[in-house]
Amino acid sequence: MFDINLLRTDLAATADWMRESRGYAIDVAAFEALEAERKALQIQTQDLQQQRNTLSKAVGQAKAQKDDARAAELLAEVAALPEKVKANEAALATIQEKINGLLLTIPNMPQRGVPIGKDSEENVEQRRWGTPKAFDFVAKDHVALGEALQAGGAGAQLDFETAAKLSGSRFVVMKGQLARLHRALAQFMLDTHVSEHGFTECYVPYIVNADSMTGTGQLPKFEEDLFKVPMAGDDGVKNRYLIPTSEVSLTNFVRDTIVDAANLPMRLTAHTPCFRSEAGSAGRDTRGMIRQHQFDKVEMVYISKPDESNAMLEEMTGFAETILQKLGLPYRVMLLCTGDMGFGATRTYDLEVWLPAQNTYREISSCSNCEAFQARRMSARFKNAQGKNEPVHTLNGSGLAVGRTLVAILENYQNADGSISIPDVLQPYMGGIATLR
Repeated sequence: MFDINLLRTDLAATADWMRESRGYAIDVAAFEALEAERKALQIQTQDLQQQRNTLSKAVGQAKAQKDDARAAELLAEVAALPEKVKANEAALATIQEKINGLLLTIPNMPQRGVPIGKDSEENVEQRRWGTPKAFDFVAKDHVALGEALQAGGAGAQLDFETAAKLSGSRFVVMKGQLARLHRALAQFMLDTHVSEHGFTECYVPYIVNADSMTGTGQLPKFEEDLFKVPMAGDDGVKNRYLIPTSEVSLTNFVRDTIVDAANLPMRLTAHTPCFRSEAGSAGRDTRGMIRQHQFDKVEMVYISKPDESNAMLEEMTGFAETILQKLGLPYRVMLLCTGDMGFGATRTYDLEVWLPAQNTYREISSCSNCEAFQARRMSARFKNAQGKNEPVHTLNGSGLAVGRTLVAILENYQNADGSISIPDVLQPYMGGIATLR
């Protein structure tokens, strides 16, 4: 949730910066009107409470003077006040809900130093690793390679036709050794993050409630991108949602919680399927596995102290890079401009892996610092050095998208005969198999 203190203390400057950096126009007039109404109601409520205190004191004085008639008159006035206070408090709660509703629609404020730009063309490259392989044959894309691999009588190891029969477009079926390679990748990523990077592995629900989606920023703004699951449970909640990323489940661990500062930073990881409707992406990446309704991802989530979150972002990005380096996949790191960052991010690095068939780099991981944006939505806090409750900072990143990593291996490790060499680090997970044929 956007920091209301920024609007209350310097509305004009905050609105100017959001317009300049995000291209987002804060409804200044609406906020000012709501704030004016809130302040007026607060003053009225305070006046009523003061009036009740004054009248109560006067009642005591009247009784001390044995002026029963006056005391009765004053008591009647006192008796009428609670209803007025209650009505004001209800009106104040309504106004606060409207203010919160406005805050929920405003994207996070970019950090100073993040490049200002409109789209991905204005992202800034930070570094590269690895050299794209020069093939002495025409490189095929992952679709052609995967469909040529056969799983005995089960047909193609990469099967979009069967997936379309089962579910429709933007789904895939994998079979045989290719399905095993997909599983091996997820296991390898998890093992690396847990054993080498200090993460706690988690198994989480794939279906969550609206509070969880609101907590990480998917609701209310991105509801059309979600798969809704109508269901009635014991808690009476009728609608839940398939997770678009396990960031939602993992980050909400600390919702409505005061985290022990001694436990920060928390490093959490999970391998889950992810479900996205891809609303608004019609016609984009329709071939293959780049943009699917269902895909697997190993997610990294950090819960940190505010003064450590930028360092945690650099660390997390480095951990995602480690996976690519161990797999021997060339990549570059991009600092996203303000126009290309996600709704909840204040600073984001994208890792883009080299895809030979496309002759370009494509996103395979996105690592973001959300600072206190999600924490304010979730009421996730810790006690700072002064003993006061303060919002934690939250970060998330892909470590990595499993399907896209599989795509990168197929294309970067392809051989002239259509076989695929298995990276050394994955061979133990493949029972020693060194080549897919």
